[in-house]
Amino acid sequence: MSAVHREALRGLYTITPDDMLLPRLSAMVSMALRGGCRLIQYRNKVAPAPLQRAQAADLLRLCRAVGALLIVNDDLHLALEIGADGVHLGDDDGDLVAARKALGRERLLGVSCYSSLDRVETAARVGADYVGIGSVYASATKPQAVRASLDLLGEVRRRFGLPVAAIGGITLDNAPEAIAAGADMVAVIGDLFDAMDISARAEAFQGLFNHGMPVSP
Repeated sequence: MSAVHREALRGLYTITPDDMLLPRLSAMVSMALRGGCRLIQYRNKVAPAPLQRAQAADLLRLCRAVGALLIVNDDLHLALEIGADGVHLGDDDGDLVAARKALGRERLLGVSCYSSLDRVETAARVGADYVGIGSVYASATKPQAVRASLDLLGEVRRRFGLPVAAIGGITLDNAPEAIAAGADMVAVIGDLFDAMDISARAEAFQGLFNHGMPVSP
């Protein structure tokens, strides 16, 4: 993993909302980038494949312009097709060994591990670059998601040495608690993109990693 990748695996991890309008999604992500986010995950569970490709390609263009990284959720083929910086896979999204081989060492492999240390161990063994742990809090995106304790964030870091993204119900108010517990990144959808000022909210999330206290946007 390059120094650029290591630096990006800390701070706000922006995950895109389901949005069917390419210009609107690009505009929202541009605001997050303007606020200092340097790690974007393209995730759209409702768009048809042609729109997914167009959206992902445009987000990659925006990321490249500011030195940010773009990760594609669940779709290794799309990530490779557009030349994204990596892919993030859940437990039903394909073989991790095959994904690691296809990505090589210059692209990132992120793995959702939920609350399972066994899955973290598997992810570490195949060479994942980071793991996602959650749902840490109740999540509007996945209300039925299994909950993961805050203690698990620190345990994963201690036992496996992998960067940890806390995901699920993360807000500006509870993010400091997740960071203090051991999260290297906080993955956010709603509390970022529902904000009146997305850029200011992104800057406030980033500020938690520099100062440890939330800054009101």
